[in-house]
Amino acid sequence: MTTTLSEVRPNQRTPFARYRNALWLLTRRDLRVRYSTSALGYVWSILDPLVMALIYWFVFTQVFQKSVGEDPYIVFLLAALLPWMWFNGTTADSTRAFLREAKLIRSTKIPRTIWVNRLVLSKGIEFLASLPVLAAFAIFAGASLHIEVLLFPVAILIQAVLTVGVGLIVAPLVVFFRDLERAVKLALRALFYASPIIYSTSDLPAGLHVFAAFNPLSGIFSLYRAAFFPEHLDWYLVAVSAAMSVLILLVGILVFRRTERAVLKEI
Repeated sequence: MTTTLSEVRPNQRTPFARYRNALWLLTRRDLRVRYSTSALGYVWSILDPLVMALIYWFVFTQVFQKSVGEDPYIVFLLAALLPWMWFNGTTADSTRAFLREAKLIRSTKIPRTIWVNRLVLSKGIEFLASLPVLAAFAIFAGASLHIEVLLFPVAILIQAVLTVGVGLIVAPLVVFFRDLERAVKLALRALFYASPIIYSTSDLPAGLHVFAAFNPLSGIFSLYRAAFFPEHLDWYLVAVSAAMSVLILLVGILVFRRTERAVLKEI
């Protein structure tokens, strides 16, 4: 499915309105392309994290019977695994954000950050669409919902800031260093196990707690899990995650601005 030049140049009065309209147009196009060719559509967007969660639940609770995380463990897993899929999917797709749309990027005048932000938004919408699955498992497993569920928007905001920052770094650099695409995939695989997804930061040895705090996903997952496990809410982790996310965003903006012209020539 193609997007015409006129479609991404909406006739609005302000630059912000033009950007917002173009962002939504491209995001809607991404979602339409992703699901229009699939009969199951929405099911596929939640099947991957659901299968992963069930595998880890089976391995840790039924096979090894390890006391990791909290009960119900499936809710503990999904509360971090679903936002991880948002971060992982956006970062992986950012490696081809410019290469896949090179012709369209060269022919339009809209700010090039939109090609990263539209990935963050489309994957974020998929994440929000997966939350009913988390709610269903929470009800089925008898997990209690706490007032900390009101912190969900805070977690979403911090994660959006972090993901945009990472995308703005990765997207232009891959244009110059094509091997970086594979390196990012390896880094994401390592980051999955280095992040408190199948375990919590409290399960780590005391000496690793300080290092875990500098993984911005630690505080973000702490906020998500607090809705069901308020004892896992660690404001120190959240503060460090927020600071790291803002720092990464600032670095991303700097990298993007420094490389934007060279990227346009390269693609």
